[in-house]
Amino acid sequence: MGKLKNKVAIITGAASGIGKAQALLFAKEEAKVVVVDLNLDGIQDTVSEIKAKGGQAIGVQANLTNDDDISNLVEKVISEYGEISILLNTAGLFDQYKSLLNTDESLWNKMLDVNITSLYKITSKVLPHMLEKKFGVIVNIASGAGLIAGGGGIGYTSTKHAVIGFTKQLNFDYGTQGIRANAIAPGLIETPMVKAVIDDPNSGVMDAVSKLPAGRYGQPGEVADLSLFLASDDSRYIYGAVVPIDGGLLSTLR
Repeated sequence: MGKLKNKVAIITGAASGIGKAQALLFAKEEAKVVVVDLNLDGIQDTVSEIKAKGGQAIGVQANLTNDDDISNLVEKVISEYGEISILLNTAGLFDQYKSLLNTDESLWNKMLDVNITSLYKITSKVLPHMLEKKFGVIVNIASGAGLIAGGGGIGYTSTKHAVIGFTKQLNFDYGTQGIRANAIAPGLIETPMVKAVIDDPNSGVMDAVSKLPAGRYGQPGEVADLSLFLASDDSRYIYGAVVPIDGGLLSTLR
């Protein structure tokens, strides 16, 4: 039996990167996976790959900053599966290390909308269904930039700090009602979102990565493994935690 047998898991940002790795792994563990993204081709690829391996999945194209899209998403999942067991808020936007004076108001608002307001919107729609069943697991992808400075620009760092606060307060408010919320704080993971940074020999990022205890950047599958642990009963006594997965970055800071 898979660790997530008969659980219904919504995974945002699942067309690529960490979200796709989560979707593939959760389906392997027998969850009914809902692949959510704006990228329709990516959604179809992820769903097809899951089904080719004998898993269960549906795809839903949605803009997570749009109320109607989120309402339609939740209604479709309830119509299809009757419940929502797990919500993985993985979708996010990176700001390429832009400092305050290089961040105009348009970019600032976009970072807020994608990285934190979307979590508020989708969690607000999903949570009542979880509370009705007195069971729900929420895993939010924050970042090492939610714990320290330097992991992104002003917009990314600010919003990822907010994701951590959002997670802790969710747990405080609803932990006694069957809801378990935790956050993951990845370091540099090889995903399309940070490809430009990894490929830029002048960014200085790879020099920093080489000094990590792990000596490398991480892979989406490694974050997916941690997500599975936090979404499954293996972590049933873990509430409101922020778990770094950063190759030892935090351990090197003085």
